[in-house]
Formats: sequence, C-alpha cells, structure tokens
Amino acid sequence: MSSANLNRDETAARSANVTVHAIRVELDLREAPDQARSGFTTSSTLVFDATVSETWIDFIGESVQRVTVNGVEQLVAYDGARIAIAGLESSNTVVIEATGAYSRSGEGLHRFVDPVDGETYLYTQYEPADSRRVMACFEQPDMKAAYTFVVHAPLGWHVLSNQSAVATTDHADSQTVEFAPTLPLSSYITSVAAGPYHRVNATWTRNEQTIELGVLCRPSLAAYLEEDEIITVTRQGLDFFSDAFAFPYPWGKYDQIFVPEYNLGAMENPGLVTFTEAYLSRGAATDAQRGARANTILHEMAHMWFGDLVTMRWWDDLWLKESFADYMGAHASAVATRYTDAWVRFAANRKAWAYQQDQLPTTHPIVADITDLEAAKLNFDGITYAKGAAVLKQLVAFVGEENFFEGARRYFVAHAYGNTTLEDLLVQLEDVSGRDVRAWSRAWLETSGMSTLSLETDADGARMLVQTDPRPHRLRVGLYDLVDGRFALREKDEFDIVEERTPVDFDSADLVLINDDDLTYAKARLDERSLAAVENGLSTLDPLPRALVWSSLWNATRDGDLSAVRYLGIVAAHAPREENIGLLSGVVANAAYAVGHFVPDAVRAQHRRAWLTSTWQALQEAEPRSDAQLSWARAFAAASAYDDGYAEQARALLAGEAPLGLVIDPDLRWALLTSLRTTGHATGEEISAELDRDETASGRTASLRALWSKPIAASRGTAWHAAWEDLSLTNDHLSAVISGVRAGGRRDLIASLDEDYFDRILGAWRDRSIELARRLVVGLFPASDDLSLVDGWLAENDSAPAALRRLVIEQRDHLARDLRVRAAQAQLPG
Repeated sequence: MSSANLNRDETAARSANVTVHAIRVELDLREAPDQARSGFTTSSTLVFDATVSETWIDFIGESVQRVTVNGVEQLVAYDGARIAIAGLESSNTVVIEATGAYSRSGEGLHRFVDPVDGETYLYTQYEPADSRRVMACFEQPDMKAAYTFVVHAPLGWHVLSNQSAVATTDHADSQTVEFAPTLPLSSYITSVAAGPYHRVNATWTRNEQTIELGVLCRPSLAAYLEEDEIITVTRQGLDFFSDAFAFPYPWGKYDQIFVPEYNLGAMENPGLVTFTEAYLSRGAATDAQRGARANTILHEMAHMWFGDLVTMRWWDDLWLKESFADYMGAHASAVATRYTDAWVRFAANRKAWAYQQDQLPTTHPIVADITDLEAAKLNFDGITYAKGAAVLKQLVAFVGEENFFEGARRYFVAHAYGNTTLEDLLVQLEDVSGRDVRAWSRAWLETSGMSTLSLETDADGARMLVQTDPRPHRLRVGLYDLVDGRFALREKDEFDIVEERTPVDFDSADLVLINDDDLTYAKARLDERSLAAVENGLSTLDPLPRALVWSSLWNATRDGDLSAVRYLGIVAAHAPREENIGLLSGVVANAAYAVGHFVPDAVRAQHRRAWLTSTWQALQEAEPRSDAQLSWARAFAAASAYDDGYAEQARALLAGEAPLGLVIDPDLRWALLTSLRTTGHATGEEISAELDRDETASGRTASLRALWSKPIAASRGTAWHAAWEDLSLTNDHLSAVISGVRAGGRRDLIASLDEDYFDRILGAWRDRSIELARRLVVGLFPASDDLSLVDGWLAENDSAPAALRRLVIEQRDHLARDLRVRAAQAQLPG
C-alpha cells in the first residue's frame, strides 16, 4: 500500500497517541492568477499532545521546505505523502512550511480560469482525504481541531472559509484575511474559496439567532443563479432542522457557493457549502431540476448536524452522515418546501441507484468494512446514500417519527463536536423508543443485498407473498380496480413478513401493488394480470403508486424478467402522459438505456428508430413552455446521436425552428450539434462557430465532447489516446473527451483498443489521482460482446489495488448483465 493510502489500523493508533487541539493554516494565493505558477505557499502550525516520541503528519504537495518541532528545526523527512516527526514531548507545537500544488482534478485546491472574464477562481474539495493537498494536517475524521485560516489573496477578491473574517488588511495589490477559529472540525470539512465571485447576501432569523447567508457563483453565471429560490429553500431548511433537532445551527454563518469543474453534487463544509455549477441551468430548467437542487441544499444542511457537529470515527460509519442526510433531504423537501413530491421521486429514481448497486458483486452492508482511504473513496455509492436513506425511512416507521427525532436530539447533545460509531446512535434510539433497534440494525444495516417480493396464487386460490433473500418487512399491499380505463384504489392491507413465504388473505384485483406507499426496501414484482392492467392504465394512478409501478417495471427489465420491448411499449404509451416531471425524466433515461443495452442486437436499430420517433412525436405534442416539452427536447437530442433518421429536424431546431414555447438554450444547442456530429452531419467548422457563439466554460467543455464525437475510427482513436496521455486535461475536459470516444455507442470505431485498455489501467491507477483514474477506468471500459478480456485481466491481477479491482469487477458485472438480459429476451413474452 502506498504511503498516501492511509489505513484504519494505523490511523486508530495515531489518534490513540496524539490529541490535536488547534491548527493554524496560512495560504499565500497572491500569485494564483499566474498560470505559470503550479504551486502556492502553505504554512501549518499544529498544536497537539502526544504520548509517543514520533508520529507523522499528512501532506501531499510539491515540496516541504521546513519542519520545526517545539522551536527546533528538524531535517525534513518527507516521502510525498507523510512528514515524519520526531522528538515529541507531552505538549507540542509543530510548524511545517511547504508548497502545495494547484489542482486540475477537483481534488485539493482547484484553480479555474473563466474564459468569459479571464479571472481566476479557487475553491477546495477534500472528502475523504484531500485537505492534505492544501495543508499539513492529521488526515482522519477522529482528530478534530479548531482551525484558523489566514489567506493572502489578490485585492478585490472574495475570500471565504468556514468562519467569518475577523481581520482584513489591504496592501498595495493584495489583501490578508484572517478568519475566526472554527469549533472542533475534522480536516476534510474545512474549506477555502477565493476569487472575484458574484455574491448575494441575505439573513435568516429564528428565535434570537440571526445567521448571515451568502450565495455565490462566478459573475458569468450570475444571470442563472436563481438566488431568491435558493435563499427561500435555505431559510425553510434552517427553520425545519433547528426545530426538529432542537440544537441551534452551530457554525456562525451559512455561505453557499457554486463552483466550476466540481466532482460532486455538493459538499457540507460547515459555513461554506460548495455545489456543482450544474445546479445553475443556462436556460430553461424543469421543476424536477429545481426540486433536485432543493433536495441537495437540504441534504447538505442536514450534515451541519449529522456529519459536522457529530462525525463518524472512521469511514466504516460513513452512513452515519450520508444515509441520514439523504433521508433528511427528501423528508425536509416534502414537509418544509414546495417540493412535496420528494418521496415520489425518491421511490422511482433515487432507489433505482440503490437497487443497481446492491445487485453488484461488490455490494456491501450499509455499515461497511472500510479498511483504507481508497476503499472509502469508492464507498460514496448507492448503498451508503440511497439504500441507507430507504432503510432509515423504515427505521422512522419502526420507532416512530417523534422517537426518531428525539433520539437524534439526544445523540447531538451527547456527542456534539465529537466522533461516534453505530452503537452511539443505537443506544439513543433504543432508549427513547423501547424497540429492539439492534435487531433491526442486524437485519438492515449489517447485511447486504435485497429481497424480491412477488405474489403467488395456487390452484385453490390461496395467496402467498414470496420473498427471496428473506428479511423482516412491514409493507402495504394496494388493491386497484381498472374501471373505464382508470385505476381506482379499493383498499390497502398491511403485513409483517419475515419468512420466505407468508400466507396473505385479500381478494383478487386488476392491480396488486406490493409495497404500496413504499414502506420497505425491496424489489416488488407485478403479476401478469397486474402487468396487463398497467399497460392500459398506468398513467391514471396517483403519483406515488405510479412511481412504484415505474420502478417495478424497470427492475424487472434490468433483471431480464420483463421483455425490454414490452417495457418500451409501456413507455411509449404512458410516458407522454406522465405529469410528474421527476418521474418522466427517470423513465426517459431508463428507456434510452434499455434500447442501448437490453434490446437484442438483431433488432436494436429498429428500436433506436422507434424510440427516436417517440421522442419527436412527444415533443410535438407537449404543452408549450412546459417541463415535459423541455424534457422531450432533451430526450430527442440524446436519441439523435444513435440514429440520423431525424437529422433534418435536429438541424431545424438548431436553426430556431422550434415548437411554440421551446427555448433552444446553449446546452440544448450543444446536445443537438453533438448528436449531428456523432452521426456525421456536422463539421468541425460548425463546432468552432458554436464555440464562438458560446465562449464560456460550459461551451469549451461541450465543444470538446462534440469535436471528438466524429464517427471516424482515426478521430476516436486520437481522442482515446488523449484521454490516457494528455495530462493537461482537467477533470471536466477528461470526461468530455471520454464522452466523445463513446458517442453514439459506436463500439466498432474503438474495439481495436480493448486490449490496450487493460494494459493501461494499472499505470493510470498508480500515476493519476484517484478521481481521474476512476473516470478513465469506468469511462473507457470496453463493453464488448464477451467477457474474456476482463476475466483474463482479473485472473492475472489478483494483487492489483482493491479499489481498482472493485471498479473493474463492477464494470464486468454491468456488461455481463447486458449480455444475459439480451440473450434472455427471446424467451420472454412481448
């Protein structure tokens, strides 16, 4: 294991021997606008007690110039990730002077130059272990400290950190900003941002507490900020969480900044939350997009308590913050904002991520066994987030909502500014509820996989609820009658099931919906009568049961139990009538995936054309200026990359000949142009002209994607090699090049490079940051028609890094599923 990949045992030993009190970090960013300068000066002063004479301090950067221990300078012992420290006493002050490196990968201190104004923008992103790219620190969550940041930056820049500034000194052409010390924090949630950002100020007041709010973005995106909407959701969330947790917001201020080339959706740095700019639409946006942004705002806000105030001891208990925040994002959206359909979207879309992840061979319990940082990096997945949130929804039902929140309140009081494990939470929930929460934990948090629920009826009419992989469920079964083409709910029955087969007693119905109201975490199958009824009346169901049926249909299609062709028929019939835009967006994405992955090869071209036709027709019929119209326009642009049957129509849209009410915004223009390029109907000159029209950061990224989508083997090969070899590509530009390589599903253009992929991935994992290496390994995985190459690599590389093997195993499983489902289609009805 490399020295950069810290493991659980060694960090536990360090925290047992070292108690850190305070860290002061001074950063010199005055030369950041000079792109020729690759690094910045960073000085860290660490105050800590020790029961050992030596330890190490984490730092990844260009160099370490000086190390002083209790006033005595030591010889620098630095291996590129760890600085060895000797001569420690019971109380110590260590000063480390070093040079950090500006990031192009979104890890550490990321530097970005906006092509619109030529200005430089900086922000930090650390989770799980990249604060050591900016400062010398103890890079583990259970070594909390009070952090004081001092930043030297160009005059006129906004300079931000977790706390408010307490002193700002202007110089001739620079400024020095010192921030108030933080309350105890883990290193990975400290944060700094600097640059001439656009800022909107507001306040939130509750009882006797007033919090200053800030919303920031680059000035070139200020027109798209929707600050009123963001501030409204922020205030609603602070109202809700302050009341629900009975613990005042503890971090002094609440800034939210939208930053470029961001690797995540958002990050919960207390007092300075960072978000991807993807949440700022450069044109029309659907209500589902705004709802997703609201959910994320509330998810990150929940972290101010779950994760920041009380932090897991090690990454095994990552769920203690992410599962809770994912649950709270949906819950607070539904009860505190106008996005009351949050649980509808969760049932159909968010849980789909969990179901997919939980069926991979690399699935794991929600409470996972995380041995090192590389494993932690990959565990920010559908299990930790979406499955964790789904089972927490069950826990709330199990202990009662008021008991759940009272348990949380006691947990915060008992462990404020400290670190915890699973047991610390369970003891509070069990004490307040009187329920056997540990038995629930064993069944749901400490196991992996999921049940598939179905209804069986024997020859005598006796009914059984059958579950695979048995575990305890409390669920409802809804009985619906189809009357004059519309579903009507007759009744719901509630059941507790534990065994593989449970007798149930209810009358027959046109639609029997297992897990109605989405109380449990399981895949629910439709019987044949229900499936036939759904084909006729799906769009007449209420939103939540409709979401559950869409989810059931998709899971059955992914598992090869429902014909992909039959699924696409249901989509064609009912998606144009789908009124919930969140559900429509998910269904449209699933349909496109089904065509590309699950439809048999022999008829794929036919179904690509049929899907393209469906998107075009739905676009023409959608209500002007509606969210559905915009969604179908995007779906049409995406489908046009795989079939050129509507190239003239795509060209007409680009020319402004759009249906009434449809805004052809810059992102939609790029999607249409890229699709035309992918099918050989757009030139490089047109891409250059479009870039002249949209000379923005998003435009530059989109132009790369479009440029490399040219359907010529030599062009795709050049792009493929650039992805591996051009080290100047930023994280976003790397993804754009990879998207160009894969555009249109043209495996025939790059199949000759398959063996070279497996020759390169070990080197990429060794030499690139984990974020960039992950994009290469996943993005360029060869989705061939057999498994021999990937199986050969796995057999020959048993000792490869576990995190790399995990990625390859997961991609192999996705490919194996595609092949298996396609092969099974001939045996299925429809």
